[in-house]
Order: sequence, then structure tokens, then C-alpha cells
Amino acid sequence: MGVLDRISEYFDVSTPKKKKRKPMQTVKIKVKMDCDGCERKVRNAVSSMKGAKSVEVNRKQSLVVVSGYVEPRKVLEEVKSTGKKAEFWPYVPIDLVAYPYVPQAYDKKAPSGYVKNAPQAQADPDAPGEVLANYFSEENPNACSIM
Repeated sequence: MGVLDRISEYFDVSTPKKKKRKPMQTVKIKVKMDCDGCERKVRNAVSSMKGAKSVEVNRKQSLVVVSGYVEPRKVLEEVKSTGKKAEFWPYVPIDLVAYPYVPQAYDKKAPSGYVKNAPQAQADPDAPGEVLANYFSEENPNACSIM
């Protein structure tokens, strides 16, 4: 045994393990807010969270958008701790949905330009009409070879 081996027996030479950092993400939450006080209360609660980089509150759409190194579940719990009814944002833009007026997707309470994210509103990629439409779309690089 060498001198270095003898010395290393007395000291711990392990490197400290680094904590895994949470990924940067954006969390959208639907919160019913009636007044400026409600808006301020929700904004202060969420902006004081560790890892929250930006907080946007839109009272007209009942929407809170939090960006940063946060967990969605913890953001939802923090908003609920203010006493407000909150849930994850259930809507998608109307132009991303194939059938926006099916009963499961259409919601009168949804902000304008949005519908509920329902599986019935999405187009079936194996449907005959969808397959034919994809043959002649501008996004298909082989469309000219068919014509």
C-alpha cells in the first residue's frame, strides 16, 4: 500500500451529489376571480413560490399562467390555498380542434376562441376523409408526385 492509499482511508473523498433541477415549464390554471383583491391574492401566492419566474393573471379569462421551475401540482395547491376554486386549464384554441361543436367540447363558459379539450373533438387520423386530405395537403412533400 502506498502513502496515498493510507491517507485516503482516513478521509472521505466522495463528490457531493447535485440535486436534479426541475424542468422549466409553463402551468395554466383556471381560477375564478371576481375583483382586483382576488387577482392580487392569487398573484402574490404564486409569485412567492420557489422557482416561479413569471406569473401572468388574466381575470377576464379566469386564467393564471406560471412559468418557471415549478411542479404543476404544487402550483395548483398554492392557488387553492388562497380559498379560490382552481383547476388545470381545460381549454384548447378552437383552431386546433377538428370538430369544435361536438357536445363534449363546446362549452358556453369557455373564453372566446377556446373549447374544451375532448377526445371526441379530435380528428381520427385513420378516417378515410383525413387520409385523402393528407394526400393533397401543402404540408405533404410528395403531393406533387400524385398529381
